[in-house]
Amino acid sequence: MFLDPYFTQQDQHIVFSRQQASHFAKLVAGDFNPIHDEDNKRFCVPGDLLFSVLLQKEGICQNMRIEFAGMVNDGVGLSVIEQNENEASVVDDQGKSYLNMSRSGEVSHNQALIEHVVKAYVKFSGMNFPHIMVPLMEEQQMMINCQRPLVIYESMEVEFARLDITHPEVEFNGATFDVDDKRGVVTMNFEFKEDGEVIGKGKKRMIASGLKPYSQEAVTDLVEQFNERKATFLKQVEQAA
Repeated sequence: MFLDPYFTQQDQHIVFSRQQASHFAKLVAGDFNPIHDEDNKRFCVPGDLLFSVLLQKEGICQNMRIEFAGMVNDGVGLSVIEQNENEASVVDDQGKSYLNMSRSGEVSHNQALIEHVVKAYVKFSGMNFPHIMVPLMEEQQMMINCQRPLVIYESMEVEFARLDITHPEVEFNGATFDVDDKRGVVTMNFEFKEDGEVIGKGKKRMIASGLKPYSQEAVTDLVEQFNERKATFLKQVEQAA
């Protein structure tokens, strides 16, 4: 499957290197959050990569809720543990949980469908900055700390009307930014469509910490840095190919 380059199976463990996780974030999700840079001291594996590998191994369910419980560093051996038919967790050898999934309804292990859903969702999910968050910050007149931006994936949930589908696409369906002092919750809503018909819906929630009063100059500079980092990385990948 297309995810194979982005994780390593070591016996019963799933392991991510910094390069694997960083390349997934940038090449698949278009996510240039600095915490996914290979040389970042606060490096963590993208939540969307954990979710994607879980779907590949467990299948896709009509109704799924994912809660992220911890940040995964490189080299940590992870296992998928099923509590029962409706609940599963991604844990390390000490039993620490990093992701918890609850699920119900029909299940599909069709790898072509799973790959299509993963690619469509992750591409949408990676749009959170700057496309979605910048207008929200301007509207609320609060912004993330541009010197040390920290936005953490909290949860996501999806519901499908049915799973006899082949090529669902994801469409953005509005977002909110609920601010409480220096902390904010970003909720991104989306729909799954196939041949023009809505066949599912979902939402992604992120926590933004260390909020500050909005500064257009600082946000413009942050967006420019984002675009420069993206262009530099893609040029490096092209030259290495």
